[in-house]
Amino acid sequence: MARAAQSQDGPGLFELDEATPETDATTSSASMRRLIIEADGGSRGNPGPAAYGALVRDAETGEVLNSEGLTLGINTNNVAEYSGLIAGLEMARAIDADAAVDVRMDSRLVIEQQAGRWKVKHPAMRPLAAKARALHPSQVTWTWVPREQNKAADALVNAALDGKPRARG
Repeated sequence: MARAAQSQDGPGLFELDEATPETDATTSSASMRRLIIEADGGSRGNPGPAAYGALVRDAETGEVLNSEGLTLGINTNNVAEYSGLIAGLEMARAIDADAAVDVRMDSRLVIEQQAGRWKVKHPAMRPLAAKARALHPSQVTWTWVPREQNKAADALVNAALDGKPRARG
């Protein structure tokens, strides 16, 4: 039997803090730090066993500051992609809430929805999109990358699905 998304092992996906969608911000913040979030999600079947992976890098050094890859039970690929984004945003906020963040994902759907260019039409995706919006830093850019440039996050997804999850530090 499929496990409900509310009982997943990942970030608190359905604890909503309503927020207005933000687009790329250009105002300066107190922090001069820049972080890169690389996030991914996947399911083996759609729906099927699902997991997400996310990591946060220092933009100057490329050093991975934190990472996570966890399973989500039976879910869709889109739920897994949003779960990766949410985990990445949570980790970035914990590292430096005022940092400028560049989110890099190979999910054009998530990138375009979070940038405010596409509407979130599917009712089941609205709570996830709202949770992600509530976590946006004041300075965020949304970058779609080809799958080949998202290998580190993808490796976290596959490791979790292969029974080797990684909890954030």
